[in-house]
Amino acid sequence: MTVHFIGAGPGAADLLTLRGRDIIASCPVCLYAGSLVPAEILGHCPEGARVINTAPMDLDQIIAEIETAHQAGHDVARLHSGDLSVWSAMGEQLRRLKDKGIPVSVTPGVPSFAAAAAALGAELTLPGLAQSVVLTRTPGRASSMPEGETLENFARTGATLAIHLSIGNLDKVVAELTPAYGADCPVAVVYRASWPDEQIIRSTLSGLKGAMDESISRTALIMVGPALAGEGFDESCLYSKDYDRRYRPQSAESPWSGWSPEHE
Repeated sequence: MTVHFIGAGPGAADLLTLRGRDIIASCPVCLYAGSLVPAEILGHCPEGARVINTAPMDLDQIIAEIETAHQAGHDVARLHSGDLSVWSAMGEQLRRLKDKGIPVSVTPGVPSFAAAAAALGAELTLPGLAQSVVLTRTPGRASSMPEGETLENFARTGATLAIHLSIGNLDKVVAELTPAYGADCPVAVVYRASWPDEQIIRSTLSGLKGAMDESISRTALIMVGPALAGEGFDESCLYSKDYDRRYRPQSAESPWSGWSPEHE
């Protein structure tokens, strides 16, 4: 018996990995985060599977359901939205299951920031503008922020910020980012990226408050940084005709001259 933690993706039912789909189809028990995992994904569960919405459950109740499945020898598909590596609450479940000696596996999913970038048609790391993406959030009731992990500190790097779980703190976000990025820095808010009711709001830091749809109060990602403009960046060396690289040596003197994949 194994508990299979599966990243169910950002919302669109077809943004589920093939591995995730196949594991779901093999498990007689499925626990899923009902407020964020689309119902279509549950269609991969086998006929007669025990399917449990964990949205109204606390951690003890979730672990109790898993223990019951473990005692019956039933594999469990444990579905969380997006990817499991950030803000999934997987860590606390893994800790409990490890203490109980219950085996687990982890299958990654498409993260929400990647779905938001796709919706924007944006590359978040453009040469000369930004070469880092910071995934962060503002403090909330569920989680505080460690000292040093502040929007002001991240903004000083000039990186592209993907700010999660913070649409309710929009005034704070704008106030703390403006000194470093400037009032004209491009911003995008992507509501329910990849869902049928996806909504995109593009603005600047100074204009964001006025551009917002007041009905958006959750499930939205705030993207900030110069790279979002898609302008004023350098071309990468990767495809430059003069760039000497392994697959395209530029001269007989190149260290890559005569190299081919079978040499490795």
